[in-house]
Amino acid sequence: MKMQTLDFLVIALYLALVAVIGVIARRQAGRTNTDYLLGGKSIPYWMLGISNASGMFDISGTAWMVSIMFVYGVKSVWLPWLWPVFNQVFLMVYLSMWLRKSNASTGAEWMLTRFGNQKDSRLSHSIIVVFALLSCIGFMTYAFIGLGKFLEIFIPWSAISEYVPFSIPAGYVAHFYGFIFTIFTVFYSLLGGMKSIVWADLAHYIVILIISVSVAIIAMHALSGTSLSVPKRWDELSFGRDLDIDWNTLLPEAARKISDDNFSPFGYFFALMATKGILASLAGPMPSYDMQKILSARSPREAALMSMLVNFALLPTRYLLITGVAVLGLLHYRNTGPGMLPGQDFERLLPAVLNTHIPSGLLGLALVGLLGSFMGTFAGTFNAAQAYLVNDIYLKSINPNAGNSQVRRMNYLLGLAIVLLSVSLGFVVNNINSVLLWIVAGLYGGYLASNVLKFHWWRFNNHGFFWGMIAGIVCALSCPYLFPGTNPLYYFPVILFISLVAAVTATFLTPPTDMQVLKAFYKNVNPWGWWKPVAAAVCIENPDFVPNKNFPRDAFNIVVGIIAQTSLTLLPVYIVLLLPSQAAIVAAILLACAAVLRNSWYKKLPN
Repeated sequence: MKMQTLDFLVIALYLALVAVIGVIARRQAGRTNTDYLLGGKSIPYWMLGISNASGMFDISGTAWMVSIMFVYGVKSVWLPWLWPVFNQVFLMVYLSMWLRKSNASTGAEWMLTRFGNQKDSRLSHSIIVVFALLSCIGFMTYAFIGLGKFLEIFIPWSAISEYVPFSIPAGYVAHFYGFIFTIFTVFYSLLGGMKSIVWADLAHYIVILIISVSVAIIAMHALSGTSLSVPKRWDELSFGRDLDIDWNTLLPEAARKISDDNFSPFGYFFALMATKGILASLAGPMPSYDMQKILSARSPREAALMSMLVNFALLPTRYLLITGVAVLGLLHYRNTGPGMLPGQDFERLLPAVLNTHIPSGLLGLALVGLLGSFMGTFAGTFNAAQAYLVNDIYLKSINPNAGNSQVRRMNYLLGLAIVLLSVSLGFVVNNINSVLLWIVAGLYGGYLASNVLKFHWWRFNNHGFFWGMIAGIVCALSCPYLFPGTNPLYYFPVILFISLVAAVTATFLTPPTDMQVLKAFYKNVNPWGWWKPVAAAVCIENPDFVPNKNFPRDAFNIVVGIIAQTSLTLLPVYIVLLLPSQAAIVAAILLACAAVLRNSWYKKLPN
């Protein structure tokens, strides 16, 4: 173990800092429910953007991205389109503004502005609440147990057991570590609400920035004067029908990973990935911490600026760390420790490199950054779960006339309940990754069709949304059993088709949404899409109203934005790999895109 006293002191200081942040933020958070859950909608966009980026810097995703950078090289920047990463571009260009105009407190409450607040119009609200709570519980459970397993690599129980006055069974050491850090996370997020989460994320981001730059410099220094032993085309961005990366001679384990990943033929895989990514982006953000940050912005303009800043705060910082770790792994993979012995999981490369090649003190800082990733993700998801429980269940169905003290008490009680449930699941579930993937694959698989239609088609109604979601979820949960061993992306068209048919069929079999509700929504949000009958009705009442005709401009800005985002990703990769010509070309493309977006997007934002 390389952990030294200095490393433990760094971790202790960070935990003390986030605890102090919670205590300081508690005073303002207690004023109103909006102050607690959304920071009073008074937090500057740059803080929300950095906080959102910090929450997305999750350790599991970063470990996976390090593994694919090691194996696939520069081409690996395409693979995160599976999530998709460019949803932030869609949010930046128009969707964040559409969402923030509602003045809603949660994604479920936003549904009431779209479909109405009548009792028979609440199916969409109910399904989103269930969706949000299940996904929040899944992510919190995953963060709890994942944090503990990550810490076990750096701090074996044998190294500290003599200082702990009780014994822990070997199978529960990860749970013990997870429980300790969960206590600190719940403390600051429960006391201070959104503001304490944002301030803690800001502190975490500063740490991540320092460690990312430091690891990149260490890797560049190690790479200077030598070369990487990698296959041909490893450092190229382009691809054809196949990736054409042959590790068989240099590292057979990497060749097996490419075979097991089953991304071939890559050209077809990329087309499906991009199509799914566009649809997922059109559907808007999931009802979790990303949505809550958008709704916390001070105005629609600042919501758009926040989504723009997420790209600049997240991508360069993350890829400095990813590429730096991958380079150190490639230079030393035969003597990097237990994480990179032949046949081992490549996703253990991140902790293995840090534990072997990062000096004491900086290692503690690296752990603080990565632990902060878990804590930030957990805290943001925790805040979202509280919002849905208190705002969409307690205040709407149980006690609509609750006073501020009652609401504050329920925030605490329901928040603790959701944490206890998540931690309990972490103790009783043996294979948490499989459960999480099952929940997320099912829920997210059914999310797309209904949530694309809700923004862009006036006739789409409450029943169509509900049954489209249900059909998609059931289909997504069934497909792994119907197509065993198949990459989920390949049966995505089946899920999309079935959920779309269910959504459209249910819509036409039931009455349309009340025109008064549609007109109120359209006047407020003013979306583009198939809204002609509603736009005509609004213009009759208000001849001065100007319908949104910005689809061509928004589509153009999205294309330019995706090119800029990809360039922003590639720039730190080429810098760390010491490829100045490629870095200069990418920097020029990024600057050109920025100049275009300044005129076609930034100057067009509402004041």
